[in-house]
Amino acid sequence: MTGAGAGAVRLRPPNNTLDKRAVGWWRVQLLLVTAVPVVVLAVLGALIAPARPWLLAAAGVVAAPGLACTAFLPAWWFRVHRWEVTDEAVYVRTGALRQEWRIAPMSRIQTVDTVRGPLEQAFRLATVTVTTASSKGAIRIEGLDHELAADLADRLTRITQDTPGDAT
Repeated sequence: MTGAGAGAVRLRPPNNTLDKRAVGWWRVQLLLVTAVPVVVLAVLGALIAPARPWLLAAAGVVAAPGLACTAFLPAWWFRVHRWEVTDEAVYVRTGALRQEWRIAPMSRIQTVDTVRGPLEQAFRLATVTVTTASSKGAIRIEGLDHELAADLADRLTRITQDTPGDAT
């Protein structure tokens, strides 16, 4: 969506970081993803005596990388994820190993949604989803303070209403 013409929206690094509580939110998500299979394997190991060593070893094999990811990845994601909204476009950079930079010109935005799952509510966070006609799908800005997300959704709605274009 970049171009050389006058008024073209250019891909550039977004300025804003996510809320610092996103690190805790991601950690809890990773802990839950790790804990469920570990607990299942450990319970089965406790109940099935002949398979106990293998099941408990499997639980350890799952737990070790899960805990390492929980300790390391959220801080890394926080350093990488960026977002910004201007009067011309929404800019988002996500990804850890494979970074993705996306822009959505205001004239292409079709809907703006705010979502707060149970864990996000516990951390007072929200996700803003900007839907465009792009085949790549919606742009999501996760890990925002819930009040900032509501204000951002209102701002995007106002800007897109005032922006000429066909949103296709």
